[in-house]
Amino acid sequence: MKKKVAFLSLVFVCIAVVLGIGCGGAEGEKQMSNRSEKTGESDAVVFATFAQDDESLIHIVYLAESIREFGGICKDAPIWVYLPDDFRAIDSGFYDRLENLNVEMKTATMPADAGWFYYAGKTFASGQAEADAQGKFAVLVWLDEDTIFLREPADLLLKANIDFAYRPIMHNRSGTLYGQPTGEFWGRIYKLLELDPEKQFAMVTPADRQTVRAYFNAGILAVRPEIGILRGWGESFKTLYRDSTLARMCRDDVEKRIFLHQTALVGPVMHKVRKERMTELSGQYNYPIFFKKMYGAENEFDDISDVVTLRYDFYFRNPEPDWAEQLKGPDNVIAWMKSRLGKRQL
Repeated sequence: MKKKVAFLSLVFVCIAVVLGIGCGGAEGEKQMSNRSEKTGESDAVVFATFAQDDESLIHIVYLAESIREFGGICKDAPIWVYLPDDFRAIDSGFYDRLENLNVEMKTATMPADAGWFYYAGKTFASGQAEADAQGKFAVLVWLDEDTIFLREPADLLLKANIDFAYRPIMHNRSGTLYGQPTGEFWGRIYKLLELDPEKQFAMVTPADRQTVRAYFNAGILAVRPEIGILRGWGESFKTLYRDSTLARMCRDDVEKRIFLHQTALVGPVMHKVRKERMTELSGQYNYPIFFKKMYGAENEFDDISDVVTLRYDFYFRNPEPDWAEQLKGPDNVIAWMKSRLGKRQL
């Protein structure tokens, strides 16, 4: 009898390992421990991003390839790409490449009056992704398309007591210093979003090391879809850009026009998530390579030895010929990057 029970137990374990749970299958038990108790029926994670032009699609091919190559237990996770409903790629080969990587293409819409503001498309697309993910996935990871994965992103598989994972803004181009007066711009934002500036917690920007009031980087967001942070982001953004006072400030200062969408994130995050259910991701995530060369920074940002995800912004539109030699990190990872980044075509 004991032999029979042991045999059946072994069979059960083998089946569980083969079937797996969540991202990659082979580490189902680990993934299950990271699931939300409220969404135990869901798969673990889905990645999503937005493309507004052909350059974005090139970036997304690299993003998807990096997840499939270096994503570890998440390497087979679904990837969704949202496109404007009137988008037409110049090169239809992009779609073939993405289809071969099992990337699903979806369309996104935005209010007609939002188009003048930078990055409006991705703001509303993220809310659609959140709605699409609710009830199907425990975690949605929303990414800017210039993201590359270099290691398994374990911290994006949110623990059961965490609803939101983030990184701070890269540098303080449009934030408000912690403990200092808010100024007219942020004062208006806090008023419209019904937030008390004195109750905003502090975070430190990685590039210029300034301590600012809570200001979340829109390039990497891990959320519980059922909470509605990203749908709330779009609603907060509408509240801000439709305000005549902020619209005037954005006309007078292009920096405010560029970053207004990102400021809007503070509304739904602070209203919908308790501080103890948020977590700030380490500097291994959203690591801005060559940021000093593009914008200036205290650090060089040229060491990817322990980086999980990186961002490259516009650097590879005109990279230095020896950029790969300037990077520190695993040779195979740098070689993988060199074979893709900086090229004008796929």
